[in-house]
Amino acid sequence: MAWRSSGRTNAELISNLYKSQLITSDRVRASMSSVDRAHYAPAAPYEDSPQSIGFSATISAPHMHASAAESLLPFMPENKGAKVLDVGSGSGYLTHVLANLVCGADGKGDGKVVGIDHISGLTEMATRNMKKSEEGRRLLDSGKVEFVTGDGRKGYVEGGPYDAIHVGAAASELHPVLIDQLRSPGRMFIPVEDEEDRGMFGAQYIWVVDKDEKGEVKRRRDMGVRYVMLKDAPK
Repeated sequence: MAWRSSGRTNAELISNLYKSQLITSDRVRASMSSVDRAHYAPAAPYEDSPQSIGFSATISAPHMHASAAESLLPFMPENKGAKVLDVGSGSGYLTHVLANLVCGADGKGDGKVVGIDHISGLTEMATRNMKKSEEGRRLLDSGKVEFVTGDGRKGYVEGGPYDAIHVGAAASELHPVLIDQLRSPGRMFIPVEDEEDRGMFGAQYIWVVDKDEKGEVKRRRDMGVRYVMLKDAPK
């Protein structure tokens, strides 16, 4: 149903995702509705497809952002001080959506989201993009959203532990260091290349990794996907 979800406006895109049941939560619907995708994917912002954002990077299709937000939602209560890490934050779109979920659409609630990317040009772009809206500026100025340049495969220990971790590029493994930075309880949503089918066109799957109150970790393989690889910055 994802291919039917494109719209002519941001409101129509989100409405179509909701009608297709790719968005099922009212909180996710409100959070995505309040972030204009045109600020983050200017070429074809309301198409439900990946878009190039430069630096050999892409912004994922809106339905994948919706899937990530829906999966992580139980670990992102609003205005409860939840901490979230967005690995491979790219142009900053999902970082903003996740911040709306934990801080409220007006950005005034208690919570923190860190977006990390290995390309400084992208973290600078993400910051500029968030400044295009009043709510985005409020989140940045208050320190409730922070963009850092670094190797996301190592997480960002300074901001943890995290209630939720989203990884926006395909990893070669379920990086233990990211699991270590999950709070107990916490959840990670991460695309991983299949060990038995590696290569540029190898199979990838979303893995949902849960850590319970006692620190016990459970891993569940979900849907097949197609992401760019999580890798070193270009030299």
